[in-house]
Amino acid sequence: MTSAKEYYAADMKRYGGQKSDTARLQYYFRKAHFARGKLSGAYYRFRFGRLKRRRGIELPASCDVGPGLYLGHAYGITVNHSARIGANCNIHKGVTIGRENRGDRKGAPTIGDRVYFGINSVVVGNITVGDDVLIAPGALVNRDVPSHSIVVGNPGVIHPRDNATEGYVNNLV
Repeated sequence: MTSAKEYYAADMKRYGGQKSDTARLQYYFRKAHFARGKLSGAYYRFRFGRLKRRRGIELPASCDVGPGLYLGHAYGITVNHSARIGANCNIHKGVTIGRENRGDRKGAPTIGDRVYFGINSVVVGNITVGDDVLIAPGALVNRDVPSHSIVVGNPGVIHPRDNATEGYVNNLV
């Protein structure tokens, strides 16, 4: 996928084709991310900025987010501009994907495909979260998580499980 239109279509497939205010937010996110011209880029960043402020979302247009993003109850979400998020990820209310500024984990996370972020979960530091990972509500993740795992608690305890996101991440693209 190489265009805003293709990424947006993938995002909407994740919603089962239902249109909503979140769909408009994602439309402007994708357009702002892919805008090439100065004028069009400014327009899309302006529209996206207004929608972000209304919902208290910090999701920079420069953030590298794969196709099929699903924002469930899209309020109070914070994503660092350096974070990389894979395809078919679900991000829910109150999630923080942030950067550590010192120590061994200085930097922002790299998130794999089919990752489910429960309400108020936190993922911080230069860590890697594998594919097919469920991060439970309220979990704090500050270390690498292998693929096919469930992370529960604060600090996060990793439990290996095949098909960890089955039933949580649907309508894959």
